[in-house]
Amino acid sequence: MVAWLPVTAVRRPPASTLAVLGLLAVTAAWGSTFFLLKDVVERVPVSDFLAVRFALAAAAVWLLAPRSVAALTPAERRSGVVLGLVYGAAQLLQTVGLQHTSASVSGFVTGMYVVFTPLLGAVLLRARIGRVVWVAVALSTAGLAVLSLQGFAIGGGEALTLASALLYGAHIVGLGLWSSSRSAIGLTVVQLLTITVVCGAAAAPGGVVLPQSGHDWFALVYMALVAGALALVVQTWAQAHLAATRAAIIMTMEPVFAGLFAVLLGGERLGPRVVVGGALVLAAMYLVELGPRRPDEQDVAEEVGGVTHVGPV
Repeated sequence: MVAWLPVTAVRRPPASTLAVLGLLAVTAAWGSTFFLLKDVVERVPVSDFLAVRFALAAAAVWLLAPRSVAALTPAERRSGVVLGLVYGAAQLLQTVGLQHTSASVSGFVTGMYVVFTPLLGAVLLRARIGRVVWVAVALSTAGLAVLSLQGFAIGGGEALTLASALLYGAHIVGLGLWSSSRSAIGLTVVQLLTITVVCGAAAAPGGVVLPQSGHDWFALVYMALVAGALALVVQTWAQAHLAATRAAIIMTMEPVFAGLFAVLLGGERLGPRVVVGGALVLAAMYLVELGPRRPDEQDVAEEVGGVTHVGPV
């Protein structure tokens, strides 16, 4: 007789939990780039830097999964091109706007995608946004203001940056609508190739200038592989499992991580603005994660054990 020992099943965390952790890792990677790129763009034109960065990122993801694009349907490829055009245009508008406004104001105005995302979702997708989510949006916006603003005036630079925030919000909404676990890598490659074309077209008139120092090349490769290729793969996969507004609120952690890296690696002082602003953003994230939800506020459907499960936002 064979004695059967009881086997305790190991329950994997739900995909939505992994998606939240993945997005937090993405925002940490994005936040670390401010410390690295503080002076690189003074030596390398921004459009040139972006074109080379996204070209390297596209090549890296394609080499990792060379058949991923072929596995996409024609509709998924078109979606990837649209997302890439939106994201590439947002990058360029943000960069041009930064030349005509301060970095702190640019950071705050760019973060306004947290407001545009639910608005676009409500207008374009007729998504119902609950009161708790709007409170979280208000908290995260206030946190961004405390972290970033030391004065504010509306001008051309701010208008361009606000347009980029609108496009970032559209990208978040579109990614939540069109991404899936199966298509994440292929969709990422198409997006990266399209962003490369957009930024390359902006860099082409003056010729592409490459970095000249080891420090600048390190920043470029890090931005391409970690904050570019890996981050967009994770974001694309994560947004297949999260509502767009929830993802946008989580991604407002980027300036909090930027401040943390500036303190830990850049020698900056941990002032009250960083503490208060970071606390407001964290409160917004915890509210949207742990607060009460209406039954009609739902995440993207997940496949769990072959059964479709829809989790709450």
